[in-house]
Amino acid sequence: MTAALTIAFVPGVSPAKWARVWRDRFPSVELRLRPIGSSDVDAALADDVDMVFARMPVSDVHNAIPLWTETAVVATPKDSTLADSSEITQADLDAVHVIDAGPVPADVDGALDLVEANVGVVVLPQSLFRKASRKDLIARALVDSPGTRIALVWRDEDASELTEEFIGVVRGRTANSSRSQPDQPGGPDRAGDADARPSRGGSKATAGGKDAAGGKAKAKSPGGAKSGSGKGSNSGKAPKPGRGRMRGKPSRGSKGNR
Repeated sequence: MTAALTIAFVPGVSPAKWARVWRDRFPSVELRLRPIGSSDVDAALADDVDMVFARMPVSDVHNAIPLWTETAVVATPKDSTLADSSEITQADLDAVHVIDAGPVPADVDGALDLVEANVGVVVLPQSLFRKASRKDLIARALVDSPGTRIALVWRDEDASELTEEFIGVVRGRTANSSRSQPDQPGGPDRAGDADARPSRGGSKATAGGKDAAGGKAKAKSPGGAKSGSGKGSNSGKAPKPGRGRMRGKPSRGSKGNR
């Protein structure tokens, strides 16, 4: 059975840059990319997905490495008063009707339809506003909002050598570096500012509130990895190119070239 790794991602997140690195570095291991809805993270991981790029918070039973923070913006009609400002504060929103007060609208398209109808404004991640491509609307940064966090999420039972390798790709680890060496910034937005260790999905795993993709990944390697389209044993998984299959959890002190 062909070795494969399945990575899902929520709207507004593009894994393309990491997919290119993976396919160049591990050509014998198929990388499957799957778009999912923002609310489908748990269901995807319970199915045949190995890891998910998701917005936090996620279920606290999952492992999560926070990667970067998305800028929060206010979507408003181009001819509105708010559009005249280069940036917006929470106090500015007191004078207008906010259609959806959550960090991410449950129905982005529906919320933006209401904005276009001059019903009010909506707050959402900048990446989702760009993806929507509404020519009659404009986005202004909400400067005193904490924004939303994007994290790489997986379950303990899905951890494997392949998921560990993908963590390294996302965090900028080079092909010749060992897991015990510091990772390089790998996220698209200030990733690497602080040490970020795998945490349970409901907690913050960064220092000083900064975005982070540095530090060591602590994904477990219990030997239970998915192969093909199903979950289960490691049978059928290809070992890392140029090396035999490792057994058990990788040593943190290992200095072998990768």
